[in-house]
Amino acid sequence: MSYVKRIVCLANSYKTGGRCIAGREVLGNGKYGDWIRPVSARASGELSILEIAYRDHTVPKLLDVIDVPLLRPCPNGHQTENHEIVPHGRWSKAGEVPWQELESLREFPESLWIGNECEDRGACNWVSESEAAAFHHSLVLIQKRDFKVRVRTHDRDGAAVKACRGTFKYDATYYSLKVTDPPVIERYAPMEDGVYKLHDVYLCISLARAWEEDGCCHKLVAAVFTNPPL
Repeated sequence: MSYVKRIVCLANSYKTGGRCIAGREVLGNGKYGDWIRPVSARASGELSILEIAYRDHTVPKLLDVIDVPLLRPCPNGHQTENHEIVPHGRWSKAGEVPWQELESLREFPESLWIGNECEDRGACNWVSESEAAAFHHSLVLIQKRDFKVRVRTHDRDGAAVKACRGTFKYDATYYSLKVTDPPVIERYAPMEDGVYKLHDVYLCISLARAWEEDGCCHKLVAAVFTNPPL
């Protein structure tokens, strides 16, 4: 039997030609429950724009409160938060939460999925699939006073491609992670290569499923919350 979960949107990021939505369940009385990541039945779980659109054809934005029709829980390894969506189910917006509410949603993990890669590369941007199997969550919301977006042009099959990475320190560990937040990419990718500083931000960090090309589970900056929004 299907069910509806009300979540506050804490990520709406790019994923393999679609989107990845995630948030915390809204329980009422100012309380929040577990993380929920709605996914499709497709192999990589991405959601299409049509699947996440409201009746007015707009799509969820960060801090929207959304009612999402779901079919069943479908945890996948360390991604214990996954729930399969109802095919053709219509999402509806139930409201918004203010920026100040992020402090209530903020989490304090000891680290961000530390594995052997920190010794190998010094950027802590992935863990092996076997290391990821020891974790039982794949989403976290943290707060950072200093955060940098690093824009760099690189060659891909003879074409120049811009990439955005988020760099920061957490518990004395340096992280350099791919950014998949659409507003950040749209804002900074057209800029010249360089480093752009942001202050007093909240970050949704996600641990992806193993990537077919290298078998690694990459850490991603799935959302960057600024005030005002980008």
